Amino acid sequence: MELIKKNISAVQARIEACMADAGRDHNSLQLLAVSKTRSEKYIQSAFANGLNAFGENYLQEAVNKIQALESLAAEWHFIGPLQSNKTKPVAENFSWVHAVDRIKIAKRLNDQRPENLRPLNICLQINIDNEPSKSGVAPNEAIDLALAVSELPNLCLRGLMAIPMARQDIDSQRQPFRALRLLKEDINQQLDKSQKLDTLSMGMSGDIEAAILEGATILRVGTDIFGPRTEKVDNKEI
Repeated sequence: MELIKKNISAVQARIEACMADAGRDHNSLQLLAVSKTRSEKYIQSAFANGLNAFGENYLQEAVNKIQALESLAAEWHFIGPLQSNKTKPVAENFSWVHAVDRIKIAKRLNDQRPENLRPLNICLQINIDNEPSKSGVAPNEAIDLALAVSELPNLCLRGLMAIPMARQDIDSQRQPFRALRLLKEDINQQLDKSQKLDTLSMGMSGDIEAAILEGATILRVGTDIFGPRTEKVDNKEI
């Protein structure tokens, strides 16, 4: 798994350079390894090379991995769209959910969170470009949803997540991330001091620098860590 080690080093160097340019403390950002469709061996390799947070989209595949890798002190993030009939295993197995865009989903996660676990960390998914084909709450409806979610005792509303339209240059890439940051600030003005949002889950392999410059606190990176994705979970060595 030498390639994963090299990839992680390259991504971390890229992040550190941009964090320095932005005048940011490197401890203010978490690298989330997007491990959907990747085998347990890939995750074990990434963990051995310093990564401990993993993002999954496909529920059954994710639960199988979480159970198989129970001995790892890993933090699991559910980052894909979530249907209401699949909230229970997410509430039972994950530490974070990045894609809540309806109060119905939030209430189900709240009600199904086991009492022996800490509150489930939640990011609201914002459809920052108002794309008809994408999930996410509209920016002008986000404050109402945030206020409602913040009242649920078994959830901890942490921040916002967005997947903007692809843009080619860094100045254009920064625009939706800036809009998400400003939306977070608007929401924080409506929340009690103890409930202030502290998380911006934004930026992937192609727009890391733009996201960092606009205040990302979680980067979701898959391809640049694990290499090109295949359709099925690949158990071969690399």
